[in-house]
Amino acid sequence: MSGTPSLFIGSGAGFSGDRVDAALPVVEELVRLGGTSVLIFETLAERTLALAQLARRQDPSGGYEPLLDELLRPVLRPCLAHGIRIVGNFGAAHPVGAARRILQLARELGLRRPRVAVVEGDDVSGPQWAGALQQASAGALNDRQLVSANAYIGAASIADALKAGADIVVAGRVADPALVLGPAWAHFGWRCDDWDRLAGATMAGHLLECGAQVSGGYYADPGVKEVPDLARLGYPVAQLFDDGSCIIGKPMGSGGVIDRHTVTEQLLYEVHDPSAYLTPDVVADITQVELEELGPDRVRVRGVRGHPRPETLKVNLCFASGWLAEAEISYAGVRAEERARLAANVVRQRMGAGVRLRADLIGVCSVLADDEGVLMAATEAQHATDVRLRLALRDDNPALAQRLLREVTALYTCGPAGGGGVRTRLSPTLGMVSCYLPRELITTRHVWMEDESV
Repeated sequence: MSGTPSLFIGSGAGFSGDRVDAALPVVEELVRLGGTSVLIFETLAERTLALAQLARRQDPSGGYEPLLDELLRPVLRPCLAHGIRIVGNFGAAHPVGAARRILQLARELGLRRPRVAVVEGDDVSGPQWAGALQQASAGALNDRQLVSANAYIGAASIADALKAGADIVVAGRVADPALVLGPAWAHFGWRCDDWDRLAGATMAGHLLECGAQVSGGYYADPGVKEVPDLARLGYPVAQLFDDGSCIIGKPMGSGGVIDRHTVTEQLLYEVHDPSAYLTPDVVADITQVELEELGPDRVRVRGVRGHPRPETLKVNLCFASGWLAEAEISYAGVRAEERARLAANVVRQRMGAGVRLRADLIGVCSVLADDEGVLMAATEAQHATDVRLRLALRDDNPALAQRLLREVTALYTCGPAGGGGVRTRLSPTLGMVSCYLPRELITTRHVWMEDESV
């Protein structure tokens, strides 16, 4: 170890739509701990980015995290006052728009102007990549209209921005662990081929990226895996060391639990091969990881090994995929389930045999049902007395989608008896395919938001 002081990194959010009051206790804990610290916001997933692309198509000034104001307003003042850097992928489909809004928010709050850097390079939708994307995706797009193409880029530009003095780094589609690896890389000054250290910080990022999951949130199962004070979950705070190891904890006095069990579950979460967890910066191997409980809500993680990074970067291609029609109606009382099943069959017959119609009996058969309705048809009636019927279809033809909404609305008087509370919705959809591009085709960098009018 070089003797470089440790780095503290706290999680302020684990997904878009996460609790907006979670970050302030984390900031207060970072202040209490002292030293160099960073607050990260992980708010981007494949579905989230697709929704952001749709939002930007409707409003060119939008397309970034819709809760950006609510997330940052409580913490911007203390972070700037105490030198706590902020790193987030809340830029989504419009990082410049998010950076512009952050500068405006700081001005509205009467704060000093923060140095805001925007990470560029994930957007590969331009014509210079068209041929490579067509080849890499094996023609999966066909004649679909490409809406966006975003590569999972790594942590290098985040690290460069922080080393250059950024108070806040705004990114779009970076790999989730890069939000932690970037600050660690900048703080400790690791080489780009120091695979074990990079892998250790990457797995620290993996533990923090889902917010309160590692604090017991996704772990909780009453009667089997008890978690105290679940309503007041403390979001995780990691202490990172120069050798790539870390200690995972949470704010003092907060709810939840961090122990070997919660950390183990989160380590394995979404990891298809524990010996080769692929990221843009390193391939991490957690097969020899060591977990040590140092005390209540403090777990040391060490022994992560690293291997050279992949030669390709994953790219998600979003394309216009038609329309989604959703309609719901409720049935209650005696034979409610039977009436709901009859309603589904009526609509299916009227829509025609060639239409792929999904039917869910919410409360009876919905989570495990399928788009062909096979499971619902094979499930015996449970004679439920409180059922919400949901019917849905996706199609390129908006007229067909609109027809489903009319058919469900007509159930009010066309029967079966006692249907009520109809809700309908028609929305455009995006489809997605993934492919891989050689990393040399993708260049990343950070740029400064010198003027919020840019």
